[in-house]
Amino acid sequence: MPSGKKSKQQRRDERAKTPPPVRSKGVARPRQASPRALAIAGGVAALLVVVVVLALVLSGGKSSGLPKNAVAVGSLTNALPGASDVAAEFKGIPQTGTTLGWPSAPVTMVEYIDLQCPICRQFETEVFPNILQKYVRTKKVKVIVKTWAFIGPDSVRGQDAMLAAAQQDKAFNFAQVLYDNQGTENTGWLNDQMVYAIAASVPGMKTRQLFGERNSTAVKNAAAAVSTDAKANNVTGTPSIFVGKSGQRPTYVTLSGGTDEATLVKALDAAPAG
Repeated sequence: MPSGKKSKQQRRDERAKTPPPVRSKGVARPRQASPRALAIAGGVAALLVVVVVLALVLSGGKSSGLPKNAVAVGSLTNALPGASDVAAEFKGIPQTGTTLGWPSAPVTMVEYIDLQCPICRQFETEVFPNILQKYVRTKKVKVIVKTWAFIGPDSVRGQDAMLAAAQQDKAFNFAQVLYDNQGTENTGWLNDQMVYAIAASVPGMKTRQLFGERNSTAVKNAAAAVSTDAKANNVTGTPSIFVGKSGQRPTYVTLSGGTDEATLVKALDAAPAG
C-alpha cells in the first residue's frame, strides 16, 4: 500500500495537468455559506426533488442518466486519475454507510464537506490520507462524513451520488476519487457523465444501483438529516471538523486552512483523555 506522502505526491502530479480552481491570496479558509446561498441551495434542492419525481413517474421508476454501454460494476480498468491510490488507501478498512473505521475506535471525527468545495479538496487530498494511515487504519479513530450541499447544483448532485454510494458502503471511495478529479465550482462539471466516471472508477461499485438510489427516499432523508445536523451544530462552511471521545459530543476544531494537519492531529491525540 502506498504511504500517505506518496499518494499526495502522485495526486499533485496528476492535478498539475488540470490546475485547481483559482483561490484568493492568503490562508485558505473554509468555504463559507451565506444565508442567501443556503436559501438558494434549499430552493434548488426542492426544485430538483420535483424534477426527480416527475422523471421517475415518466420513466417508470427506473434508473436514468447512465451512458450507453455503461459498465455494471466499477473497476480500475480505464479508471480516473488517482483511483488506484484511493482503492489501496481504503483497502481493508471497514465502511458502514457514512462511517469509516472500526466501531471500537476510541475517538470519533465528524467532517462536514461539500463535494465541489476547493478547500475541502485540499483537506481530503493533502491531510486526510495521513489521518487515514496514522489514526483510522490503526483503529484509533473512526470518521463520520456529513456530505453537505450549499454551494450550488453540483453540490446537490454530488451529495445525492455520495449518499447513494453509502448504500453500498463505498461513500469514502466515491468522494476521494471525486476530489482527485474535482472541477471548478458552479460550472456544471458534476453531471451524469462525471458521476458515472467516478462510480465506474471505484472497484465493486454497482453503477446502475447508484444511479437508481441517488433519487431514493432514503437518500433524500439522509440529505435532509445532514442539513438539520449542520444547523444544530452551527456549521457555516466546509470543511468543518469535529473531534471527540467516541460516545460523547464532539468539539469543533478550528483549522487555519485546508492543509492544517497539525491542529487536527493535536485534537485527535487529546480526545481520548477528554
